[in-house]
Amino acid sequence: MPFSRPLLAPLLPLALALPASAAAQMEMPAGPPPAVMLGAQVVGLVTRVSPAYAGRDFTEGYLTQPAVMAHARLAGGRLVLRATIDLEGLTLRRGELTPGSYGEGYVDRRHPHTYTHEAVVTLATRGDGGAPPGAALSLTAGKGFAPFGTDDPMMRPFVKFPANHHLAQVLERAAVIGAGRVGPAIVEAGFFNGDEPVEPSSAPQWSRVGDSWAGRLTLAPRAGRLGGLEVQGSHAWLTSPEFATGGGSDQRKWSASARFERGGPGDAAGHRYALVEWARTDDVFNGRRAFTFTSLLAEGALTWRGTRLALRGERTVRPEEERLANPFRAARPHTDAAILGRTRWDVATAHAGLPALRVAGVRARPLVEVARSRATEVRRPSAFEPALFFGSERQWSLSAGLRLELGTTHRRMGRYGVAEVDDATPASSARRPAHH
Repeated sequence: MPFSRPLLAPLLPLALALPASAAAQMEMPAGPPPAVMLGAQVVGLVTRVSPAYAGRDFTEGYLTQPAVMAHARLAGGRLVLRATIDLEGLTLRRGELTPGSYGEGYVDRRHPHTYTHEAVVTLATRGDGGAPPGAALSLTAGKGFAPFGTDDPMMRPFVKFPANHHLAQVLERAAVIGAGRVGPAIVEAGFFNGDEPVEPSSAPQWSRVGDSWAGRLTLAPRAGRLGGLEVQGSHAWLTSPEFATGGGSDQRKWSASARFERGGPGDAAGHRYALVEWARTDDVFNGRRAFTFTSLLAEGALTWRGTRLALRGERTVRPEEERLANPFRAARPHTDAAILGRTRWDVATAHAGLPALRVAGVRARPLVEVARSRATEVRRPSAFEPALFFGSERQWSLSAGLRLELGTTHRRMGRYGVAEVDDATPASSARRPAHH
């Protein structure tokens, strides 16, 4: 419901803290992972945005990111089954207030993901035996992430997704992905359907599987002074993502990032994480570039004795489309004439998570997150003026809530087969607690 006055909180200065000791090693789990891992998570969240629309402040509550996860390793890790069921279609039908967010017909609200977020099967030439010499290969098929860009923001330190979600990841596609690893080098290539979902129950257009493709090269040393560092570059071509039946504009996408992580999240010795990424998407009409959307993001997190502090800064250019009677929705499918302009979003976000409490096997972590955003036209004059639409160029967003986890949750999401890096963590493990 809207309120007349904003509830503001000061934003911590934006900075990224990298570890002082580059020689520290990543802690590895004791023994092989269990054959079958099951888990669930949900975040009870209250968000206030000032102003959210037409000079008015909105305060709303949600159950966000409700998900059930399963991960099975069979035949010594040579056969892997992986699934994530996302229930946001039941809890986030109106979308989650997130200034700057867009995609799948939602604007300034994060859209709910499909019920089958991922369900893939992987065959690999090598199992869980560590890092043997020689090449390792894998083949993955099912619905999930294309080999492009960075990890799913749902498994990163912040509860609010960045504005660049649809620039930096290609998700919920029916894909076939081949991957190979030699030493620190990982190569992935895959083909999939270009159409993006239009509602939580959407299934891929199976007749379109293979009309789009992506490739990614990653350098990820397993140990030594560079252990924990990953550098990736990727490229993708999406055929008619906005028109499920085909015939719409295409997208050319690029991504480059460097990621660093050491120490088990929530570990008493201190968990350290940092990510810097760049992404670009070109809308292509009849073989010619019509619009370009770019993003630059940096985020980092430090955890000590269960308390997590995280900072993120982002500059993302997004399309502004003709909106419906509901000002947070845009027509799908849209046409090139519906793009009214481009808006540059500068967003600084600070996050704090308190030590988790354990009750009957459930981990409960209180959290608070505050963001300061500024929306400006890339070119003036523009058919869409953020200051007039929202009531101000600048917005505050304040969120507070409780994250609940049970069992084993995916630690990372977006890579399969030999491209996986330490992706699942038992929430009940004292040495390797869950990511959040």
